[in-house]
Amino acid sequence: MAHSEDELILISAIQHWVFCPRQCGLIHLEGLWVENRLTAEGRILHGKAHQDHKESRGGVRVERGLALHSLVLGIVGKADVVEFHREAGAWRPFPVEYKRGRPKAHDADRLQLTAQAVCLEEMLGVTVKQGALFYGAQRRREEVAFGPDLRRALAQAVGLIRAMLASGKTPPPSPGPHCRNCSLRDQCLPGKTATAHSVRQYLTRMVAAALGEP
Repeated sequence: MAHSEDELILISAIQHWVFCPRQCGLIHLEGLWVENRLTAEGRILHGKAHQDHKESRGGVRVERGLALHSLVLGIVGKADVVEFHREAGAWRPFPVEYKRGRPKAHDADRLQLTAQAVCLEEMLGVTVKQGALFYGAQRRREEVAFGPDLRRALAQAVGLIRAMLASGKTPPPSPGPHCRNCSLRDQCLPGKTATAHSVRQYLTRMVAAALGEP
């Protein structure tokens, strides 16, 4: 079933959700945003990626800041860079997302990139098998294959975000190492109001809601 345009979830919410469900709620439900050094560095890196809209070199055409959407999954956003590689008389899209820092242990960045691939597939009627994450700290790409595990995890994350937005309730805090550099730490106050147990209960309810279970 296709989603209407007013039901579309920002692709950036996927990265926020995987990093921290509460952060996702604070940003996308409550509309909070505070910039710190890390978010500023990321914003500047994205800005540089979007500076030139189009370029061509050999068998590669480059589009920057390309608007994306998927009405099937119900997401909308913008790609930093999409390279179109000329292969067998056709142009194959290859999304590239720019990130500050280094590769992460969790899948937040990979799922955000997978979301871009899903949008490109729906918009262009092609299969997008691979893309890349460019990390500023190491100045090199990490290629990502959009396999079934990432696609299932993406669908689940979008379902959980949609359930959270529908509930109107921001997830409770879940204090941990990830809080240290979060720009919303002062707004979140993670050490004062909740426990990991309450977070597990919340996520269990969200999973059930996303699956349509009572």
